Amino acid sequence: MNIYCVGGAVRDELLGLPVKDRDWVVVGATPEQMVELGYRPVGKDFPVFLHPETHEEYALARTERKSGRGYRGFTVFASPDVTLEEDLTRRDLTINAIARGSDGRLVDPFGGTADIAAGVLRHVSPAFAEDPVRILRVARFAARFGFSIAPATHDLMRHMVADGEADHLVAERVWQELARGLMETCPSAMFAVLQDTGALARVAPELGSGLSTPTLAIVDRAATAQAPLAVRFALAVHGTPDASSLALLCDRLRVPTDCRELALLCLTGIDRVRYAVDRDAEGLVDLLQWADALRRPPRFHDLLNAAALHAGIALETWPPAVRLLAALDAATGIDAAAIATDRTDSRPIPERLRAFRVNAVARYLRSGPAEP
Repeated sequence: MNIYCVGGAVRDELLGLPVKDRDWVVVGATPEQMVELGYRPVGKDFPVFLHPETHEEYALARTERKSGRGYRGFTVFASPDVTLEEDLTRRDLTINAIARGSDGRLVDPFGGTADIAAGVLRHVSPAFAEDPVRILRVARFAARFGFSIAPATHDLMRHMVADGEADHLVAERVWQELARGLMETCPSAMFAVLQDTGALARVAPELGSGLSTPTLAIVDRAATAQAPLAVRFALAVHGTPDASSLALLCDRLRVPTDCRELALLCLTGIDRVRYAVDRDAEGLVDLLQWADALRRPPRFHDLLNAAALHAGIALETWPPAVRLLAALDAATGIDAAAIATDRTDSRPIPERLRAFRVNAVARYLRSGPAEP
């Protein structure tokens, strides 16, 4: 029995990046032997075990055979007779098909180290075309590492889309890969790959012809500013034609609620925020109420952050954001409880609260700090 560290951990070590998780492949062992050694079985589709002390995953060497559409359509064969090279052959890219033995020696049958040095994403074998998730993964790796895609791999990805393989992607997996790509250092590279291969039109047809060059630049700007996922997603889909199309996209991809809500808010909210400098006290309170800023200030802050990134100006110095944050502070500074219980005021409580908020914002506008 021989054990090798494989995949992303070896790749990241060679790139000089921190390694978060290590995956291991075990050659020449049976499930019974693993259990006898204290490993705990956890795999459902193929034999995977947790180390009794480190709890890292150890998978028996295996091969895969295509048996249906999509990334789930595989028959897995694990046996002590499966070699390390056979196990590495089923992997997606050469940079992920490198193993390191217990003696530190690298096993690199497909030239992954050379492709790391050259900054190239290259598929291992024609079996790459059997799993459509690999299109998304390659796009995400382009966003993470800034690597180019080998021409043959790019062509293969285009053929996969044309053959309808991408139509069988599961919504949750699409969102998972898109979300990961959005959180990389250069998300525009992911979208560029998906657009060039035709995959974006299949997984996100509501975006029409795709993301424009200015939109891609804005998303990268958000990544540089280390904006949260919800803000990056909202900026990426800001060019969606209308709210119904955006809602359809979010429904189909099962986008998390926070990302969905902010994206829908930003669809018209970014323009509303931009013109906040022209609003009087009543107009500012109207905007705060429309955005539900009084009840959900963190989401409102995300809206302002998205709008400032869209404008290309730092949030702290952008006049509309400064004005709105001060207006929110003034509007929330009133004693809502005292106003609501004041029996000398016959107006409905919502009307009273609004009037006090407008007055508080008006006082800020008259005497507040000068805006930049």
